[in-house]
This record gives sequence, structure tokens and C-alpha cells, in this order.
Amino acid sequence: MPKIKTHSSSKKRFSLTGTGKVKRFKAYKSHILTKKSTKRKRNLRKSTIASDANQAIIKVMIPYK
Repeated sequence: MPKIKTHSSSKKRFSLTGTGKVKRFKAYKSHILTKKSTKRKRNLRKSTIASDANQAIIKVMIPYK
């Protein structure tokens, strides 16, 4: 059985938790921050769990993580 190539951008963006869920960081935190409230920017700092619909796809892209 040949090895599967890891998707290069996915290995930088996603990681797996101890229970096997996919951890990701939130979007919309890179620019145009002046119009966003402090509370909104603070909540965007936190990581979150990827949705069930996307978890299977992401796990294929990072098979050895």
C-alpha cells in the first residue's frame, strides 16, 4: 500500500485533538480590523472544532497527523 501525500496547507491549518476531532482557527482576523468590535476580535482568537461535514475531508488531507 503506497503512502498518501499530506496536503501542505492543511497540515499548517488543522490539528487533531486527543479524541480525534479536527481543531481549526477562525477566519476574518487578518485585515480590516478597525470596524470589528473588540469582543468580536477577541472571540476570533480562539480555536474551534471543525464541523462534522468537513472533518472527514480534512482527515483525508492530513492522514499522518
